[in-house]
Amino acid sequence: MDAADIERKVRSGERLSRADGIALYDCDDLAWLGGLAHQVRTRHSGDTARFAVHRSLELTADTGEAVGRATRWAAEGVTELRLTTGGIGWSGLPGAVRTLRDALPAEVALTACTVADVAGFAAEHAEHAEHAEHTDGASGVLDTLAEAGLDGLCAEGPVETAAEAELSWEERARVLRLAHATGLATPCTVRYGSVAAPAERADFVDRLLRLRELQDETGGFQVFLPLRRDVPQSATGAEILTTFAVSRLLLDNVPHVAVDWALHSVQTAQLALQHGADEMAGAVVDGEQAQGEGQGDALTREDLLDLITDTGFRPVQRDVRHRELRGFPGPDPQRRETPQPMRV
Repeated sequence: MDAADIERKVRSGERLSRADGIALYDCDDLAWLGGLAHQVRTRHSGDTARFAVHRSLELTADTGEAVGRATRWAAEGVTELRLTTGGIGWSGLPGAVRTLRDALPAEVALTACTVADVAGFAAEHAEHAEHAEHTDGASGVLDTLAEAGLDGLCAEGPVETAAEAELSWEERARVLRLAHATGLATPCTVRYGSVAAPAERADFVDRLLRLRELQDETGGFQVFLPLRRDVPQSATGAEILTTFAVSRLLLDNVPHVAVDWALHSVQTAQLALQHGADEMAGAVVDGEQAQGEGQGDALTREDLLDLITDTGFRPVQRDVRHRELRGFPGPDPQRRETPQPMRV
C-alpha cells in the first residue's frame, strides 16, 4: 500500500479507487486508518454527532389504535415513526399512511418499506390500481405512498430476508432511482460479517462502489449504515472499526455514516464515531416512556446525549432528511479533564 499517496488523496479530496479500498482493508495500522477517516468525517460534520428520536409502529387493521399511539408519542417528542406493515397488505397501507399523516404534526416523519417491500408490493399494487393514474409497478407503489404522505423508506436489517435475496442489484438500484426521483428519503446499507478473507473484503468494497456510483447519478442518499451480521463468524472489534473507516473514505459522496448501537454495542458505537461514523442509530426515545410499550431496549435521548458528549462530540437531533432539528451543548472541557467513573 502506498500510504503517502492515499493520504494525499484524502487531504485533497481526490476520489479513492477500488485498489485503494482493498489496500485500506489490508492495512494493519488501525490508528492511522481511523485518523484518515476522522479527517473526512470532520470535513462532512465538524464536531457534531447526530441522532433521531423515533419509534416503530406496527400497522394493523385497527388504524385508530395506531393513530392514538402515534399522537401520544408525538406529544412526547418522537419525530420519526417507522411503520411496520406485517398486519396489513398493500391495499391497506396507503390509507393507513394518509390517516396517520393527517393526524400528526408536520414535523413527525413517516417511513415504511424496504426496497424489497416495494418490489414485492409492485405486483399487488397493479391488481388494485386498474383505474388509477399510476400503475407502473414499483413507480406506482412509490408515487402512491408519497402522495399519501410517506417521507421515506426504511433501511434493511442485518438479517437478509428471502425477498431481499431474490433481488438483483439492478432491480434494487431501479427501485432506489425511482424513490429518489419521487423525493423519498432512502438510507443505503451493506451487510458484512467477518472480513478476514480477501474475497470478503473485496466484495464489501465492490458493494460500496456500486452505491457510490448510484449516488453520483441520483444524489439521493443522505446516510450509509454498515450492518453487522449476527452470525458465529462475525466481525471482530478491529474489523468493525476498519469497516467504518473504509466506508467513510470510499463513500465520499454520501454525507453521513451511521453506527447502530444495538448491532455493534454502545461501546463499539462510541469508538466508531472516532473511525468515520457521525451518527448514532438505533431505537432512541424520549423520557421514561421507553418502558412498557415494547421499547424497553431503547436508549433515551438523555442516554444518547451523554454517550455522544462522552465521546467528545456535540449532539445534534436530526429529521428524516438529516437536517438539524435541535442542537445540544458539546462536551464540558473541565469534565473531560477530570477522571470520571466508567460507564457500565
